[in-house]
Amino acid sequence: MTAHEHLLIIDFGSQVTQLIARRVRESGVYCEIHPYNKVDSAFLDEYKPKAIILSGGPSSVYWKDAPLPDPKVFDLGVPIFGICYGQQAMVHMLGGKIEGGTSREFGRAFIEKVSDDPLFEDMFVGGDKEEVWMSHGDHVAEMAPGFGVVARSPGAPFAVISDPERGFYGTQFHPEVVHTVHGRQLLRNFTHNVAGFKGDWTMAAYRAEAIEKIRAQVGDKRVICGLSGGVDSSVAAVLIHEAIGDQLTCVYVDHGLMRLGESEQVVNLFRDHYNIPLVDVDASELFLGKLEGVSDPEKKRKIIGGLFIDVFDAEATKIGGADFLAQGTLYPDVIESVSAIGGPSVTIKSHHNVGGLPERMNMKLVEPLRELFKDEVRALGRELGLPEPFIGRHPFPGPGLAIRIPGEITREKADTLRKADAIYIEEIKKAGLYDEIWQAFSVLLPVNTVGVMGDLRTYEAVLALRAVTSTDGMTADYYPYPHDFLGRVATRIINEVKGVNRVVYDITSKPPGTIEWE
Repeated sequence: MTAHEHLLIIDFGSQVTQLIARRVRESGVYCEIHPYNKVDSAFLDEYKPKAIILSGGPSSVYWKDAPLPDPKVFDLGVPIFGICYGQQAMVHMLGGKIEGGTSREFGRAFIEKVSDDPLFEDMFVGGDKEEVWMSHGDHVAEMAPGFGVVARSPGAPFAVISDPERGFYGTQFHPEVVHTVHGRQLLRNFTHNVAGFKGDWTMAAYRAEAIEKIRAQVGDKRVICGLSGGVDSSVAAVLIHEAIGDQLTCVYVDHGLMRLGESEQVVNLFRDHYNIPLVDVDASELFLGKLEGVSDPEKKRKIIGGLFIDVFDAEATKIGGADFLAQGTLYPDVIESVSAIGGPSVTIKSHHNVGGLPERMNMKLVEPLRELFKDEVRALGRELGLPEPFIGRHPFPGPGLAIRIPGEITREKADTLRKADAIYIEEIKKAGLYDEIWQAFSVLLPVNTVGVMGDLRTYEAVLALRAVTSTDGMTADYYPYPHDFLGRVATRIINEVKGVNRVVYDITSKPPGTIEWE
C-alpha cells in the first residue's frame, strides 16, 4: 500500500463515480475506486483509508438485494461522505428511513443553508442559496440518530446532512458534476477541512508508485508494449522502460488505419529520443484483410483487438518470449467497457484494449495508466520528459480509422479519410485552435450524395467533421467553430480529396452521443 494518505471511493454503479475521483485528485488527494461487493472487512483492514466516499447509483436501498456497504465501514472511525444513493445507504444502515417516488428532482436545483458547517467554507457567497445538480427519485424521509440538517431543497428536506461527532456527511445532490457550481470546493472541504488530508499526492508521487508496482508485478520477466501512436501508450512505454529498462521491447503495429504520416512520427520519436528497443511491424494487409466485409463496430473492435494480440504474440516469440503485454489503457476505457460492479452500471462500448481482448492470451497485462484520466496522463508525460508537442496531441483510438469509417472498411476509404483528416487538422493548427480543442477528427460516412463539379453530376461520399471540448473525455461539448472556418475546411476537402463532395459538422454533445462515432 502507498505511503501517502489515501481515500477510498466505494462504487454503487453510478455512471459518474469516476468524476468523484477526478475532483478528489485535483485537490492533491490520492483515491481509488472499488466496487461495493469487493470492499469487505479484510479489504478495509489492508487498505486502511483515511476517509471514505460512498458513490451514487441507480438502485433503491429498499430493493431486495440492494447494494450496500459492509457495515464495518461505519465502525472504522474515519470520515464518510455519502453522495445521493450513498447518502441514502448510510442513513438506511444507521437507522433512518428512505422513501421513493414522492419528491423527485432531476437537473438544476437550489439548496438553502440551514446551519453553518466546515463543509461549506467558501460557499454560499452572497446569500444562503447554492446551485446544485440533482438526480434522484428517492430521498431521506427520517434522519438517522446523530445527524442534523445542514441544507435543504424543495424536493429534498435533508439535502445536506451531517454527524460532526463521527464525521459522517451526506448530500442528496452530486457535487462531482460541473453543474454543481461549487461542488469541487465542497469535496475539497470534506477531504481537507473534515478529513484532514494534506493534499500530498502529485504526479511525481504517482510516477514513483507506478514504477514500484511495475517492478513488483514484472520481476525479472520480459515485457512487450504495444504502441498505438497515441499519447497513452507512449507514456506507458516510457514509464515502464524507466521501471525495468531493457526488459521492455516496444512493438509498433501499423494496421493500415493510422493518420497521414503517423507511423513515421511515432517510430522517429522513439528511435531519436529514447533508447528503447522498437520493432516496427507493417501488418496492414493482415488487418485490412480480416476487416473486409465487416460493418458491425463491436466486431471491428474485437477483430482488431484479437489481431493486435496475435501480432504481439508473434513478435514476442521472435525476441525469445515475453511474459507480459503492456498497454496504455485509461480509466475512461475501463468505465465505458466494463460495468464497475458487474451489474448496475451499463457497458457503453468495448475498447480494443479492454473489451476486445480475446479469452486466449499468452501474456499477462501490464496497464500502469488504467486508473488515470487523459489530462493526468499528459501530466505524467511531462513528468517523464516527453516532448510537449507530442504530449499535447489529440487522443487517437487504438483501432485508428477503423472506427471513423462506419460500415465496411477498404484501403481506398482509409486513404480518402487520411487525406481529408490531414487537411482538417492542418487548418485547425493554422487557425491557432488546436490546443483549445480536446479532440478533432473526420468521419467518412457510408453515404453518397449528388453533387455538381464543373457542370458535371457527381455521386460521392459525405465527410463529417467532429471537434469537442472536454476535461476528462467522460463528458464533452462540440467546439463552436466560426462558420467561415468550416466553410474554408469544406472547400479545401472537396477540392483536394477525390471521392468527397459534401462536408457536414457534428454538433452532438456527450452524452447523449459518444466522442467517436463507433
